[in-house]
Amino acid sequence: MIPMSYYLILSSLLFSISLAGIFLNRKNIIIMLMSLELMFLSINFNFIIFGNYLNDIVGQVFVFFILTVVAAESAIGLAIIVVLFRNKNSIDVEDIGRLKG
Repeated sequence: MIPMSYYLILSSLLFSISLAGIFLNRKNIIIMLMSLELMFLSINFNFIIFGNYLNDIVGQVFVFFILTVVAAESAIGLAIIVVLFRNKNSIDVEDIGRLKG
């Protein structure tokens, strides 16, 4: 049996890698979206760990809701990237601030 602390260390490691990916990379929006996805997956991993530890199914139900919200967020983010690329021919984060709507 693997102790719960190992899973929590793995989840915190994934969360810190994704946090570093968001703050250190301020140019490429695709890497920022991937880091955000990794952050949500580490949170989901925590819900599954604590749900299994407490013998409760509620954590896994929350995971399904979070996954649907994250899927919608990534679809909207990719649509914004496509529009940005069509207008500016680049996907720099700085170009988003220059768009007027």
